[in-house]
Parts: sequence; C-alpha cells; structure tokens
Amino acid sequence: MRRSVLLLGLPLLVLAAGCAPTGGPAADGSTAPAHRWEAFDQRATEVAEAWRPGPEWRTGYVPMQGPTVLTGDPRFTPDTEAAFRAGWYREQVPIPPTRVGGEIRFPDGTLTVPLVSAAEAYRQLDQGDPLPCPGRPKRPGLPTPGPTVEPGPDGWVSSAPETACLPLTVTGVTLGTVPVRTSRGEAQVPAWLFTVEELAVPVARLAVAPAAVTPVPEPTAPARPLPDGLVSAQDVTAVDGARLTVRLGVGACDTGITPLVQERPDVVVVGGGVTRSTGVCPDLLKLEPVTVTLAAPLGARPVLDVSTGAPLSIAPR
Repeated sequence: MRRSVLLLGLPLLVLAAGCAPTGGPAADGSTAPAHRWEAFDQRATEVAEAWRPGPEWRTGYVPMQGPTVLTGDPRFTPDTEAAFRAGWYREQVPIPPTRVGGEIRFPDGTLTVPLVSAAEAYRQLDQGDPLPCPGRPKRPGLPTPGPTVEPGPDGWVSSAPETACLPLTVTGVTLGTVPVRTSRGEAQVPAWLFTVEELAVPVARLAVAPAAVTPVPEPTAPARPLPDGLVSAQDVTAVDGARLTVRLGVGACDTGITPLVQERPDVVVVGGGVTRSTGVCPDLLKLEPVTVTLAAPLGARPVLDVSTGAPLSIAPR
C-alpha cells in the first residue's frame, strides 16, 4: 500500500516488550496470540544475522544523530521552534574562522580528530532568512501592528499571516562538548555552542571535520517486502537505559498497534505489528511513538529497522 503523506504530533503510546515479540497488549487493549508475530521474528533474525559493519564501526567516529544538537530545554515558542527547524539565524558577534583540533571521548577510549572552525559551523547551521511577513516585526519584543483587514463577501475578514518570520539571534560562541549517540555508545563530542538570545540553552553544532566522520554502513535487508501486518520503525526518539522509544510508520486506519523487538547481545531489531482496516481509508502514513523495555541497557548496540535493516538515527528534538 502506498503511503505518501506524513502526519506528526501523535499521542505517545507506551508499551513494553521483552527480548522477542510475545504478542502483548495492543493499542486497542486486545491481546494478540504470540504466533501472530512469527513473521517478525523470522525477518528480525535475518536482519540481525546480515548485520556486518566494517572495523570503523568499533574504531572510528560514526554519529547516529544529526549535527545540530540542543543542549537542554530551549523553551520554544511557536516562532522560535519554526526558526530552529528552518535554520534561520543571524549573528550579532564575530564568528572566529580559526581551525583547531579536538578529542572525542568514547566509553571505550578516545579519538583525536580535526575540527571545523566556528565560522564553518555557523555556515552549516544558518540556512537563510525567513520570508518577510507583512504586519509582523523582524525582532522579538517590538510592537506588532494589527492585522490588515479587507472586505469579504460576508463582511470584514482578517488577513494576518500565520508564517513565522523571526530569525534566531546568535550573541556568542564557544567551543565545548555535547553527548552524542555513536556506534560506540554515547560519546562526548566537540561542538561549537552558539548562544541564542531567544532560547534558554545554546544550540550546538558538532565540530568534527567531515573527513573524520565515518558514514553509517549501507543496510543489508531481505529482498522481499515486509509481510502484511508488519510495519517499519522510522527513527529513535529517546534512549533511557533499557527503555527505547521509536516511531513506527503506520497507516491512518491501522489498529492494534504493537511494538515488536528482538534483542541480541550485539544488535536490537525493532518494528511493529498492526491490524489493517478493511474499509475505505485515506492513503496516509502516521508516525506512532511506542516504547519498548529491553532486558538490558541498550549500550553501544545499534537499533536496526526490521524492514530495511538500516541502523536507526536519533530524531532531532
């Protein structure tokens, strides 16, 4: 079934699963028989056994999340979150162009790496300026003119724009480190920390030079499609010890959403099971957050999608 439109912002579904799919309670409160998910267990076994990363997976720097990191709760407003997601910045201080070296600290050792300059990091961070929005200020704190109005067929209609128009203002920059999930577990990685006037915490841009970054290995997945009733995992949104929150890609009318996991000493394979609708249904893909509890903390183990066999990245917050 083709699913072409993505919906976000769905309620969190918290469920537990053990080391292998056991047919626990589904989203509608029903209990699925264990044999229903045998197809997941078979495919997860194939995915896990096909996972053969190169030596760089254990010796190099393979980040499992994006290069822009928030260092805490930014206390977003709708406008500042829109600006952050779009990459709208303007600097109010000099950004130094000097390049330096640094060190990544892994749980199993350290790695000396070249770093990009703060100026290079800022160029990567800044994706341009917002479009002008008539009737709204470009700076926070300035008075906003009232909405423009014009006569409509039934009277006067407000035409105030809803698009955010505010860039984020960079007022300082320092070199520091931030925790980053990597192929070798959570590491302390050098980053340029940009102080932003409108946010409660700095925005960090990872500073490791591209030449020192090892890309994530290409997945080796079974050639056949997922069996009907199984869905893929899209990304990881949280790791807390043995608790793992992922987002499943489900249909708009799917019910009985059940997180499924196969846990091994070297990898964790995740996906989901659903009951398909038999009626007419919109062709939509929803991201459904689910939480599984592993038998042991995740540690440095990769989380693989049961559909593609690819290691899942940490979604930007």
